[in-house]
Amino acid sequence: MHIEITSQGFPMTSALRTYASRRLQPSLGLARDCARRVRVILSDQNGPRGGLDKRCRIAISVAGAPTLVIDDVQADMYSAIDRASGRALRTLARRLSRRRSHRSAATAREPSAEEASSAEE
Repeated sequence: MHIEITSQGFPMTSALRTYASRRLQPSLGLARDCARRVRVILSDQNGPRGGLDKRCRIAISVAGAPTLVIDDVQADMYSAIDRASGRALRTLARRLSRRRSHRSAATAREPSAEEASSAEE
């Protein structure tokens, strides 16, 4: 799995990169088998003017499904990372749960080879 953390509008610090990486660990552990790429973009929309302008966008490419994109804007970058990573974990868990339930329902509907041959007789 390829993980990319970038910044736009401000210089990336090692502390911020480490924090974002650590906050994403639960999501990445959950998706280790199916996630292909995780991209985190941290940006400062208003620059030095302040306000609700710190954005954390997390895009997780999952095999066989549309890319999961979580976007959060806060006044503080660390808060934006916290909220976006928490939402990513919940959304990814929900998506994977649905995927598993669809697979198990599909296999439950398919008759086994023995059932198919006995039905033909």
